[in-house]
Amino acid sequence: MGGMLLQGLGTVVALVLLSAVIFWFVHDITQKKHTILRNFPVIGHLRYFLERQGEYFRQYFFANDREEMPFNRAIRSWVYRLAKNEGGTIGFGSTNNLSEPGNIVFVNAPFAVLDEDRVPTPSLVIGAGYCREPFEARSAVNISGMSYGALSAPAVRALSRGAATAGCWLNTGEGGLSPYHAEGGCDVIMQVGTAKYGVRDQDGRLSEARLREVAPLVRAFEIKLSQGAKPGKGGILPASKVSQEIADIRGIVAHRDSISPNRHPDVANADELLDLIARIRDATGKPVGVKTAVGGWEFMHQLADAVHRRGLETAPDFLTIDGGEGGTGAAPQALMDHVALPIAEALPRVIDALIETSLRERIRVVASGKLVTSAKAAWALCVGADFVNTARGFMLSLGCIQALRCHTNTCPTGVTTHNRRLQRGLVVEEKYLRVAHYCMNMNAEIDMIAHSCGLQHAREFRREHVRIVQSAHSTVALSSLFPYPDRPERSTLRVAGD
Repeated sequence: MGGMLLQGLGTVVALVLLSAVIFWFVHDITQKKHTILRNFPVIGHLRYFLERQGEYFRQYFFANDREEMPFNRAIRSWVYRLAKNEGGTIGFGSTNNLSEPGNIVFVNAPFAVLDEDRVPTPSLVIGAGYCREPFEARSAVNISGMSYGALSAPAVRALSRGAATAGCWLNTGEGGLSPYHAEGGCDVIMQVGTAKYGVRDQDGRLSEARLREVAPLVRAFEIKLSQGAKPGKGGILPASKVSQEIADIRGIVAHRDSISPNRHPDVANADELLDLIARIRDATGKPVGVKTAVGGWEFMHQLADAVHRRGLETAPDFLTIDGGEGGTGAAPQALMDHVALPIAEALPRVIDALIETSLRERIRVVASGKLVTSAKAAWALCVGADFVNTARGFMLSLGCIQALRCHTNTCPTGVTTHNRRLQRGLVVEEKYLRVAHYCMNMNAEIDMIAHSCGLQHAREFRREHVRIVQSAHSTVALSSLFPYPDRPERSTLRVAGD
């Protein structure tokens, strides 16, 4: 009896499967949208399945350690080891092709600095003498802008607690200041994006009342003009991620796409930018900086001219320079692939422009754009940056596996999803320690490179301490590629009170 039931059940299952195959066959051969399915019904679906899964499996089975983008396996493993506090030690030999053009090579000193002669890398003050509450930044490596909404609540909470433990700052991104950013008690830089999320009135304009309300929780403000991953395009948060909580934080309508203007409607030139800086600084008393990608030198010239016409007190307190290789949760591929200069060219040009216009001592510089390793961060300090920001480095420290699903709300590690089941895998009590370890170990390795170069600490880096590979048997000093410009006479510049 039991055998007959099983046989009958098997027959039913077979008939269902056969009916499904016939349905797919008829559907595929009659539809007009997909050529492959029309010519190869049923089995053609295998092509689309493999295409979707290929980007996820490639990194495990097919790609070599150094050939993936945006970050290869060797770089990801480096970040994971730092985050797990396992050290950056490897064995046998480097898999990095030391002869590949563009590689950076630090110039070691014949007599490295002894342990007892090393000194801590000094902190730097932002806005000293130009705002009521300057900000003393302690860490050379800091967390770049990532909005709550683009990131999950557990991810932001872990970043906040980790930043407090490591002594670095946490940038809110353009999505506004959430309770999760402030939860850990870390230094927070609030980004003011083109939509003024978190500091806007009912009409979407900047609200000085909201600025004063959030100012006690914030150490500095950053006006976002653009970012390297999508210059000329505003932030994009799909409706599936815009919960009522996120809408309340941003001051927008829930469950609708959150799309920022492609630039600040009230800022169309350098003078209007300085006006916005002054308005935020006067309302809050905090340092105010600007984040931008760089496409040429016109912006820096216009900014310097405006500052010198109006006085040094009107200048931004810091500039965050983002390279075209920077990342984001969602952006058009045309912009991500082909717009804005890479950080390797943008950063030295901006530093040079500030030196040429005698604004370098007035304006701190933060470098951003795929600087996830201590070597890349040390290179930026050699060029002339004061600080380094990284977003994806800290995402990797949280457990990101580069699944490339940031915009889909299906992130398998819980970092960029609001699916509670997937968020469950990100345990804040564990991941905040990895955030802290990554930051502290990055700073320690930067100092280690400095000591190898004969320097007491990382603030002594200069361009002559690093060389760039030009060909298989040739390197050139960064100071030759980008020689330091001459400084103009101080008497030609106007300062406050002149």
